[in-house]
Amino acid sequence: MDRTKSLQGLEKVKKWDLIVIGGGATGLGVAVDAASRGYRTLLLEQADFAKGTSSRSTKLVHGGVRYLEQGNVRLVREALFERGHILRNAPHLAKRLAFIIPVYSLWESLKYTIGLKLYDLMAGGQRIGKSVFLRKDKVIETLPGVKTAKLKGGVLYFDGQFDDARMAINLAQTCEDHGGTVLNYCLVTALLKDEAGKVSGVQFIDQESGSRYQLQASVVVNATGVFVDEIHRMDSGKEQRTIQPSQGIHLVLPPDFLETTLCALMIPRTDDGRVLFLVPWHDHLLMGTTDTPIDEHTLEPRALEEEISFILRNAGKYLKKAPGRSDVLSIFAGLRPLALPDSSKGGKATKDISRNHSLQVSSSGLITITGGKWTTYRRMAKDTVDRAIVVGGLTPADCVTADMKIHGWSISKEVTERWTMYGSDAAEIRAMLMNHPDWSEQIDDQWDITRAEVLWSVKMEMARTVEDILSRRFRILFLDARAAIRMAPKVARILSEELSQNEQWEQHQVASFTELATEYLLTEEGTFKDFSDKNVNGKTTSN
Repeated sequence: MDRTKSLQGLEKVKKWDLIVIGGGATGLGVAVDAASRGYRTLLLEQADFAKGTSSRSTKLVHGGVRYLEQGNVRLVREALFERGHILRNAPHLAKRLAFIIPVYSLWESLKYTIGLKLYDLMAGGQRIGKSVFLRKDKVIETLPGVKTAKLKGGVLYFDGQFDDARMAINLAQTCEDHGGTVLNYCLVTALLKDEAGKVSGVQFIDQESGSRYQLQASVVVNATGVFVDEIHRMDSGKEQRTIQPSQGIHLVLPPDFLETTLCALMIPRTDDGRVLFLVPWHDHLLMGTTDTPIDEHTLEPRALEEEISFILRNAGKYLKKAPGRSDVLSIFAGLRPLALPDSSKGGKATKDISRNHSLQVSSSGLITITGGKWTTYRRMAKDTVDRAIVVGGLTPADCVTADMKIHGWSISKEVTERWTMYGSDAAEIRAMLMNHPDWSEQIDDQWDITRAEVLWSVKMEMARTVEDILSRRFRILFLDARAAIRMAPKVARILSEELSQNEQWEQHQVASFTELATEYLLTEEGTFKDFSDKNVNGKTTSN
């Protein structure tokens, strides 16, 4: 993905079939679907791909056991079906993962065994494993970190796990593989309309150069997540509320709290009636999530103190070693764009608002897709493009994404998970290393990431900033914020050289990333820590 060439090629297309606003899971899915059907497709993202909600999930590809308990059978069946597609179409990023629900009474044993048998049954031919009841000794053997007092046993079941931000990058590449164009750091500032008042294109600004563009399109899709109502305002000129943002946070710990990287723990009922996951991820332990109504939305939401306490308190009830604030390596928050039905405006809890997606077409022809979740992104995209064909008067073409391989598809397993995530691209990165042995230099002594991989992220994955590299091309910020701060200067130097930037740009990148990364740190005194220069240089390590 060459950003400069893509910008230069925009005006060669007199009229796009679809312009998609938003580069998260939903927008990227729509762009992939449209491009693979042969439509002239352009995607515009105001920041980096998956900068918002789509890089901040619990990293699960699942039907949703909780939704089954709520009686949302349709969503569970749809998600289980789509889970199968993701595991087959992106095996380098998604895999099967075992989960154990520890039980402490006979009633719990019966309830969760029967419920998960139903979960298996609903998956039908897409089932990826058989749920079984485990005796106490087997639970302890499989999940050594679980609290054993009054433990009766556990229920083992299987779901999927993936890397959300890496999936987003591969979807962007897949779109371009099929002739589409994707651009990050392009902010849509207005919708264009024809004499009849129908949406006919967009106006946007390239946030790197400041250049402005006006492009025509047969149909425009609003897939901006929690920002959909801003695009609605451009369309109608009126304030309208169509979503309820719900915040979910995650805490990242060292892996020794579960004492395994092969199995996850699912806490079936927390203080607020939700479930909580403790999931091994990139050799760390991910704990989450919450479901907190939020009135304001931003690309960088902050965890609330009550959310942090909630996760630590509920996780501590199920672990031999209860985690504390000083154990947290990183903390991040994301906002779910829950579609807001009329019946929920009276204060319905966000945990009870349906995760089904909602597709709307305004009187001007603007298509808006909201709700849903990562697991069902492909189905959401199919429904959206099917509607776009009608709205935009496009020549009909069938959806082909059900069995379409995502960029990087590979079933070969690498020596490490980090290399596996590149899939078929790993061979090209190794070729870079052979041609440029000096690029094998590691960015950090504790993280096996090379200069070649940073350059690959810039040359082939459209990374533009230190944050792009350390947050989404590599997940360092989400795994260990202090390590990310330590790595920022070296990454900035490589980016500066590759992008022909000056020393001032480099210094700004380090400073802005450091300021951001401190918000991912948790201390004993408060949520975030103000780092002095001494802290940033790594000379103090106190919490």
